[in-house]
Amino acid sequence: MLSAFFSAFKTPDLRKKIIFTLAIVAIYRLGATLPSPGVSYGNVQRCIDRVQDSDAGGDVFTLLNLFSGGALLQLSVFALGIMPYITASIILQLLTVVIPRLEALKKEGQSGQAKITQYTRYLTLGLAVLQASAFVALARSGQLFNNQCDDVPIIPEDTGLSIWVTVGLIVVTMTAGTGVIMWFGELITDRGVGNGMSVLIFSSIAARLPYEGYQIYQNSKTSFFVALGIGVLVITGVVFIEQAQRRVPVQYAKRMIGRRMYGGTSTYIPLKVNQAGVIPVIFASSLLYLPQLGVQLAGENSTNPVVVFVQRYLVDQSDPVHIVTYFLMIVFFTYFYVGITFNPTEVADNMRKYGGFVHGIRPGKPTAEYLDFILSRITLPGALYLGIISVLPNLFIGLIGGQQALQNFPFGGTAVLIMVGVGLETVKQIESQLMQRNYEGFLRK
Repeated sequence: MLSAFFSAFKTPDLRKKIIFTLAIVAIYRLGATLPSPGVSYGNVQRCIDRVQDSDAGGDVFTLLNLFSGGALLQLSVFALGIMPYITASIILQLLTVVIPRLEALKKEGQSGQAKITQYTRYLTLGLAVLQASAFVALARSGQLFNNQCDDVPIIPEDTGLSIWVTVGLIVVTMTAGTGVIMWFGELITDRGVGNGMSVLIFSSIAARLPYEGYQIYQNSKTSFFVALGIGVLVITGVVFIEQAQRRVPVQYAKRMIGRRMYGGTSTYIPLKVNQAGVIPVIFASSLLYLPQLGVQLAGENSTNPVVVFVQRYLVDQSDPVHIVTYFLMIVFFTYFYVGITFNPTEVADNMRKYGGFVHGIRPGKPTAEYLDFILSRITLPGALYLGIISVLPNLFIGLIGGQQALQNFPFGGTAVLIMVGVGLETVKQIESQLMQRNYEGFLRK
């Protein structure tokens, strides 16, 4: 692996791509620390310190703050991070199954995909306006910081401008920051290494790891080494499952087109154990986020039975009801997402169109049923794997100690799934480009 790393830097064009990617990531992290105009940076830091010192670590904004690399609570220029783009991409992907026009665009190839990408950009900016407005309103009311900063004004009103002008300026700045982040991601994809959006998410999560590890070390040295040991085991398991796949062998018949013979090759359909990726975890986290947000808006002292139930069982992430609900939702969304993204009938029809068949299975409907049978069997271990990895922080809260440790636990859930997945994908792209540039052929000098 180290030899491949050094070889990548010895190759001029690949070295330029890696340096370009690192430069964009550095600019992105710089923007995550720049406060938006009208926000009191000193008061924000004071509020963050209060939240961290309190036992309110399991707030509903933990996932959003994770994706922004800690920029959300600082209300910085890139406070929204990549989350609006992720949400827009998921919505467009789901609508593709429902709306025939989007499905037709998807089948048009590159031109249709470019149109869907344009729709995703517009939807991202719309969601960014809504999310920025909501976060600024929550920050002004103190609920973004778990009501720990009621006496500290996040947006001072003595700036000489109307408070609504200041709030509008912050919302516009955050929305523009989301647009710049999208541009950064596309630049990395076109001129850098790896998928741009994934690399930016990776950098946001990685930026939080040193601080979270230091927090655990300060609380207890024993907990720190326990977290490291758990981290090694979790990363090993994630790498193993992410690489696991069921290869369905496919044989293509020979066809005579004009005077040339085509076909006669053998290949396979790779069906991954974790076919859904990290999307089910995001779905489940988002749905659990909604009732908790409703509790914050209703107020912690509300006597409504629904609010009391959510406070008692869903807000506390160490509660067994929360853990079981989260786990079952991940399993459900794994099957749901695999069902709408992989169409066995379409795959079988494409194989039959080009003369392909699975050994021992008739083309057409029997092939579709066979693929569906395999996919339904390997999706179960994939769903259980996603659920177990996601609830690891909750399961090990007793070993690490306290609700604050649950927030700081860096080797569970979405974080490790994204980091390992993006890391493996980027390494594969670098290795494939190295193989293209260092191919020696059959004859050597």
